[in-house]
Amino acid sequence: MSHRGEAMTLLLLLIMIYGLDAEKCNYTNGHLTLTNNTRTLKMTISLESGPNITLHDTATELQCNSTTNNTCYIECSFVDFFENQNFSETQKFNICAEIIQSNHRVEFSILNTSTQCTVVYCLPDEISTLLTEKEQQMNIPKDLRNILNIKKMCRNVILNGDIVHTYIRVEKKAIHGVINMSVPVQSKTYYNEDLSLTVVKMNLSMTNSSLQIKAPDVLDNDDVAEIRIPVNPFQNQLENKIGVATYDADQHFKLKLENKTVTSKIIRIEFPGPDTNTLTDRVTIEFKINLTICNQTIGPTYKHNLSCQFYDEKGDKTWKNDGCLTNSTKDGYVECSCNHMTPFAVLLTDLTIPEEQWKILSYISYIGCGLSAFFSASSVLSFMFNSYARAEVSSSLHVSLSGALFLLNISFMLSEWVPTLGMEGFCVFIAVMIHYSLLSCFTWMAIEALHLYLLLIRVFNIYIRHYVVKLSLIGWGVPAIVVGGMLSVYDTNPLYGTYSMTLSDTNKTNAICWIKKPTVLYGVNLSYFTVIFLFNLGILITVSRQIFKLRRVGNRNGKMPVWKDAGTVLGLMCLLGTTWGLAFFSSGYTNYVILYLFCILNSMQGFYIFVWMCGTARKNRAQTTQSKTKSTLDNSK
Repeated sequence: MSHRGEAMTLLLLLIMIYGLDAEKCNYTNGHLTLTNNTRTLKMTISLESGPNITLHDTATELQCNSTTNNTCYIECSFVDFFENQNFSETQKFNICAEIIQSNHRVEFSILNTSTQCTVVYCLPDEISTLLTEKEQQMNIPKDLRNILNIKKMCRNVILNGDIVHTYIRVEKKAIHGVINMSVPVQSKTYYNEDLSLTVVKMNLSMTNSSLQIKAPDVLDNDDVAEIRIPVNPFQNQLENKIGVATYDADQHFKLKLENKTVTSKIIRIEFPGPDTNTLTDRVTIEFKINLTICNQTIGPTYKHNLSCQFYDEKGDKTWKNDGCLTNSTKDGYVECSCNHMTPFAVLLTDLTIPEEQWKILSYISYIGCGLSAFFSASSVLSFMFNSYARAEVSSSLHVSLSGALFLLNISFMLSEWVPTLGMEGFCVFIAVMIHYSLLSCFTWMAIEALHLYLLLIRVFNIYIRHYVVKLSLIGWGVPAIVVGGMLSVYDTNPLYGTYSMTLSDTNKTNAICWIKKPTVLYGVNLSYFTVIFLFNLGILITVSRQIFKLRRVGNRNGKMPVWKDAGTVLGLMCLLGTTWGLAFFSSGYTNYVILYLFCILNSMQGFYIFVWMCGTARKNRAQTTQSKTKSTLDNSK
């Protein structure tokens, strides 16, 4: 039986001790029935006028319901407490109840006793009023448990709207009240079902030391967090006690996590004196983290995204990393160093960048994609109106890659604008187009590498029937199969749509149309590109070696300038998409040099291919002219 069940039992004993003589009731008469067994304590309140109320108290849950289909919260006051008592037979007692606040609140007393109870329906206004009453006048330590029960019994109301902010503020005041209680010992821990609180006295005579505290756990588990608090900043304070609370039920802190996931216990460090927002000596917390989130193990890449953050109670009520440094100490542990005391946790976050950096990168990407789209379209149009180019297989492959880049650039430039329209279906379409065109670009880059290998390395016996048609089926068909497979499960698992990117300095979010689940994003795109990148990189190295071999031969005749070979290799790097490999160097953390290079080089890929096609066409025309001139001279002889 829980503490609540013992309290109910003691209430019964109190009633029996004080007697059941009739007492005049000026309000509504009723009956209170107590039933107890080994698993559940049930209290039923039957009123002559008004709703009936039923309370179920089990080892894991406390429920209060009324006949008006409202959940409710109940608390009672007791004159005295008796321990280790129990009863087995159902008991029935007379009560006197007053129904107030439009039938949303019931206060009743058990006749001939000093016991009074209050029932409040789980409605926003009623719970907000109750919390305000608690804040104005608290009975510590009992009200700390009562406040936790309000959250437990009226969960849907507390975790909705602005009431959660009121709850957090009142809960904090109750914790301060417990810390300020007289503690005869050096350290004392208070265990509750939803949180545990350890209060420790500081030795202020030790100016150059730190106070070490193990964060308590409801299950008495020592592997929650190891905390080191510097004593020096508190030398001039009247208070000398610090409290550390560990939350077992922490849903009220997780309403604005957005693209973050809590990977550790949430702990609160409180000093019931002046604010300690800018400590010169930092508080150090070594958290034990949960390496398995949503049944998936956090790999080495995701570990770079672990971030020490605090809950901003006075600001916009979100999680921030201001004033906190993150250091990985060993597997399963993260050390946080912060210059203030608030609720802390280790969060697994998406890559976040400051708003100013986001704007600069967006401008670069939009300008680059705009130019790339223009030149990609120019490549396609020039191919359509150039009969010589249409006869060249290489030109057909180049223009297919340009077409894929054109689709990618156009859909990408719409990805931030479409979410502002509030049309989720349109956003899903744009996300699908981005994904399809991106995979098509990767596939055509691999086809370019294959074609290059056949031309320069294999050379002989390379005739393939319907060569361009077969390559086109691969270049446009394989991405369609991948995207179609993901769309086939959209009804049960919508993978495409609006995805929010968090800005680290403001905690604002930028909505884009993209793949909504990071695991799918990395699992599909990264693995797809990795195979293509390794293949293209191998081809590029082989071709580059062949080019430099030819240069050594050409150097004997003094006809091969170095800059031409370097230009050829750089052009092939852009053509084969090896610049996309910069993504591997930014995985798991924010490297601005890599981000800027990635945006500049890859957003301009359509322009580079246009220049490559123009250069190739010019070279071919020069070779054709030279061949015709030589043929004319030979005929004149």
